[in-house]
Amino acid sequence: MPGLVCFCRLFRRLLLGLAVGILPVAAGSAAAQGDLLVAPTRVVIANAGAGEVVLSNIGTAAATYRIGLELRRMTADGDIIDVAEDVSTAAERAALAMVHYAPRRITLQPGQPQAVRIAVRPPQDLPDGEYRVHMSFRAVPAAALEGDAQHLDASAAASGVSIKLVPVYGITIPVIVRKGALVAAGTLTNPHVVRGERGAYLEVALVRSGQRSLYGEIIGKTARGAAIFNLKGVAIYPEVANRMVRIPLTPAQLGKVAEGPIQIEYRELPENGGQLIAALTGPVRQGAPQ
Repeated sequence: MPGLVCFCRLFRRLLLGLAVGILPVAAGSAAAQGDLLVAPTRVVIANAGAGEVVLSNIGTAAATYRIGLELRRMTADGDIIDVAEDVSTAAERAALAMVHYAPRRITLQPGQPQAVRIAVRPPQDLPDGEYRVHMSFRAVPAAALEGDAQHLDASAAASGVSIKLVPVYGITIPVIVRKGALVAAGTLTNPHVVRGERGAYLEVALVRSGQRSLYGEIIGKTARGAAIFNLKGVAIYPEVANRMVRIPLTPAQLGKVAEGPIQIEYRELPENGGQLIAALTGPVRQGAPQ
């Protein structure tokens, strides 16, 4: 049965790759996945500056994490998709080359924090602009997995194919490098309600112009200024000129939106100054059920 055992080994590796769950992070000052806490969830560095990210093990056992850099792009739906290096742009390759970090692997005891240091070394001829990579923090499976592999091979040889999926959790955060005096502006358009099997949503188009990304929170208020909703961590990156933002609504929030008119604001986060980026006031169109 050597052929079957080899097949099982290969198939297990493929499925383990599919089982890796990486959580992209856009909101909040800290994010947790599994037993890993990461802060901050967004790093912005000007020119040849430096920064750091602090990892903390909030679990009850020692854990090891592998740290890496990835290329990702935003779509018009606001999704963040992986980009292979062989189809990357010159700006994306420049971002990978200029962002350096250490360490690349960390083992943390329970309750132990450790900083990952980030340094930017841009080439002298780098054009002004915004450059971005995504830093990933991925849990490394325990050494006991090797014993599972031996058990898998024996089981496969005896009775056929046996597969064990081991999820590997992780977090990704954007690391943004800005060179030069960059500006950006935004507008909000076309607010409408969409109803589906999972509930109701307010969709609004976020339009960006300029040389850099925008980041903040979208706030909804009644005409009298009463709060309706607040969606934090809304970004729009330079690779897209506009994106759709979807805000989930409770029945009570939906009722207030339907009464209209409402005011929708896109602001920087309070810790970044809270400056108003864009706003609109008016009724919200009720879309067809989906």
